Amino acid sequence: MIEAELKARVQAPEDTLKRLDERAAGRAEVYQDTYYDTPDGALEARDEELRVRTVHGAVETRTVLTYKGARVDEDSGSKPEHETRVEDAEAVHAMLRGLGYIPVIAFEKRCRNYDFEARGRRMLATLVRVPEVHGTFLELETLAEEQELAAALTDVRSVLGELGIGEEDLTRELYTDAVRAQRP
Repeated sequence: MIEAELKARVQAPEDTLKRLDERAAGRAEVYQDTYYDTPDGALEARDEELRVRTVHGAVETRTVLTYKGARVDEDSGSKPEHETRVEDAEAVHAMLRGLGYIPVIAFEKRCRNYDFEARGRRMLATLVRVPEVHGTFLELETLAEEQELAAALTDVRSVLGELGIGEEDLTRELYTDAVRAQRP
């Protein structure tokens, strides 16, 4: 499956929050993300990602291991994604290091997530603040087969418009790059 996702810088976070709250109940979560690569940077060179994410929520803490393949859509940056929940975060970190991967960057994302249906699709909207990066972001995603990616992205754009996000607000800026730029 492809994660058909668009990300935007939010100009009026309070207005966007209100519109999201009208669609679904939000849940506050804090993500602890660690990205891995080979010592020679082979994953980054192939536009792939390997991430361990621990999500701290009000009800539970869970960890997921994610592999993202190279982009299949340059305009949106959408990628094939394979993700699985893991029982023991420290064991997964140890396994990856044991296999020769090295942690290249780790950071925190403070999120408010909204699950809802729109345009006949399950969607996840995430209002994001990264303490090291200025601004508030909105990520809106849905899963799609590769052959329906264009239609899924059209639906995502429409819903973003309903949330007060315009084309001029869209960004392909990566949190990893923005955090790296803030660190010495």
